[in-house]
Amino acid sequence: MQVNPQQLLDGGYIILRQVVPPAELDKLRTSYEVLVERQRAIWAGERKPDDPPGGVWEASPQPRLVAHKLIDRATANAVEFWLHENTLGVARQLMRAPEVAVTEMFMMCSPVRDHGPARWHRDTHPDHQAPLEGLQQDLLANGPAYVQWNIPLYDDSVLWVVPGSHRRPNTEEETSQLLEDPRKPLPGGIPVELKAGDGVVYINLILHWGSAYNAKLRRTIHGGHRSVGGPLFPYIFNGIWDLDRGFTEHLSPAARATFERCAQLQAKERDMIESIFRAMLDRDAAAVLTGLAALHPGETGRIVCIVLLSKLTTRLMTLKRPDVTGQPVPERARAISVHSAMLNFYEDIARRFTSSEVDTLWQRFATLDTRLQSPTEQTVPWSPSAPTRYAVYEMPVEFDVEDFIASWN
Repeated sequence: MQVNPQQLLDGGYIILRQVVPPAELDKLRTSYEVLVERQRAIWAGERKPDDPPGGVWEASPQPRLVAHKLIDRATANAVEFWLHENTLGVARQLMRAPEVAVTEMFMMCSPVRDHGPARWHRDTHPDHQAPLEGLQQDLLANGPAYVQWNIPLYDDSVLWVVPGSHRRPNTEEETSQLLEDPRKPLPGGIPVELKAGDGVVYINLILHWGSAYNAKLRRTIHGGHRSVGGPLFPYIFNGIWDLDRGFTEHLSPAARATFERCAQLQAKERDMIESIFRAMLDRDAAAVLTGLAALHPGETGRIVCIVLLSKLTTRLMTLKRPDVTGQPVPERARAISVHSAMLNFYEDIARRFTSSEVDTLWQRFATLDTRLQSPTEQTVPWSPSAPTRYAVYEMPVEFDVEDFIASWN
């Protein structure tokens, strides 16, 4: 399956027909339905006293399962499909990277009752990533480093997008409507009409919308791929599986080898991050610049990479707090606003540093963090639930890598 990377950069999404080869569709449906039943049993067992009998399955507007945690040898195709030429192969073409890894491997299911539409959103927030302007400029200068997928096993038109919105800030009209009512169609928004087995691959900075969470049968494979060693450091830089690879024993030798290779590359990347942080602790500017050049080879946008590392550091500080360290996994994940399956990544880096080192590391980022803040609290139009003290759109003016290093003094 051949794709045009420029089409993705221009529009923000590409609809692909028969991503699931027709001969494989029923097999995938069967495997995923087994996984759904396994997850339903888990959720029922985890229910709290005030929850409905089915727990999350009955309460959530979009029950979402993590495929790799549920497979066995008979259902391994649910995971191996993420390595297919129509998925991994397409991602390689779109990101033009030397290596590409799977990140998430979810399935989105229909709820048991009508919950109506979700909110329009972009999958980014200035509390956890760089301002939108920085992410977009990095993308346009260096190409995508992360692509997201929806691949329905039954016809699906739940997803809507605003074509081209991944390249620009919100318009005044969009912002006004999102603040007034984020659950109705936006100007220029269009439904992504997918037949069973089709797929849409998209840049998740695009304005997008889950238009109807109702009881109509929905079984949509959802997840992503990221580049490893490409021109830019991805703003979604961690997978949910690479520190928890027991599932690979159920896969074919070739698939197992692919996941192992990806895990090794991502481990090397975490080592790079550690080396940059240790160079910062040592005030070794030359080593920091060398590390940044390896982590974000594209010369344009390296300050965005530094911002992402600063946001990573805020999560490390939270994980080091005594009131967080002893909490169960869901509470620790909630404390840093990540999915429980993604917690391993952050804790792997956190355990490499003492609390004192993390505090000192944050001091190195303090000036940058101040420059990222807005004079007043801001509302994020695509995520309005809580105001933020960080600038939503604009990167700091006249503050680049050299200024960041100079700010240590």
